[in-house]
Amino acid sequence: MADVNQGAVPVAELWRGGVLEGVHLGHAVICDANGVVEAWGNPQAVIFPRSSCKMVQALPLLESGAAAARGLTQAHLALSCASHQGAALHVEMAGRWIKDLGLGEEDLRCGAHDPADRDERDRLICAHEVPCQLHNNCSGKHSGFLTVTQHLKAGPEYVELDHPLQRAILAATEEVAGESVAGAGIDGCSAPNFAVSLEGLARSMALFAVAREGYGARQDAMFQLTRAMAAYPELVAGEGRACTELMRAMGGKVAIKTGAEAVFVAIIPEKGLGIALKIVDGGTRASEAAIAHLLVRAGVLEAGHPATLKRLNPVQKNWRGIETGQLRIAAGFA
Repeated sequence: MADVNQGAVPVAELWRGGVLEGVHLGHAVICDANGVVEAWGNPQAVIFPRSSCKMVQALPLLESGAAAARGLTQAHLALSCASHQGAALHVEMAGRWIKDLGLGEEDLRCGAHDPADRDERDRLICAHEVPCQLHNNCSGKHSGFLTVTQHLKAGPEYVELDHPLQRAILAATEEVAGESVAGAGIDGCSAPNFAVSLEGLARSMALFAVAREGYGARQDAMFQLTRAMAAYPELVAGEGRACTELMRAMGGKVAIKTGAEAVFVAIIPEKGLGIALKIVDGGTRASEAAIAHLLVRAGVLEAGHPATLKRLNPVQKNWRGIETGQLRIAAGFA
């Protein structure tokens, strides 16, 4: 495995006044069930998937029987894979979920931060309230974690590396990636995040893409999580976000998920493909442009859709609305 800088290639470029002003380097891999189909940069670059792998972290929720025992809906499964905005619908759903478990907000271990959703943020300010852990973008994932923990009758510190839940996630990560993890880090929500190669992450997404119900607990779980994300894009992210808008644009046929530091993945069931990409400098504008480009290239996203145009080769404007430049997909990546 290689570090994230080794072999990176230009993915997106910022042009201003006919001059190349900046370049985003990165890697991208497309896999099917048999392995790598196409790659740019270095498929063996080691990355932390961050939140892009939440569907892998949610596998024990279904495979343990916890989701079925609690009667979780497709919406619950979508929220378990979410990096949400902290809007009212996200906060209320996560709150009901843990209340149904007989638990409270204090049982979460994700920490609190201001919601990205402007309406909810303004409501908190006007009400002189502070955000709680339900506003954390990972509160849905952690509600799923609590569900598994309760089902297993395990200890409350479910984010510890040696907790039964995290051991199950580690095992699932290595099994679907087809490789040993390269290391473990702590994510923003305090849960472990396991480093894998970009190829391993893309391979994982390809397995989600080809999963079918009735072929064992693993495939059942992958199938259900993929369909839940695609069916409830507003729960996976929120209004204005790339994941939500692009999944809506693809009519529920594809599941996509971003992660911090400019990671993006896609699961394309109708083509049996998994995509994983990483922008080295962590630039979200470049990762969103790159995933939109690859989805258009795969024939599952319309190039002229407003959600696509918002991210693929967008014109840059200043505060007066004057066009100043353009973010373009690099020629070698296009």
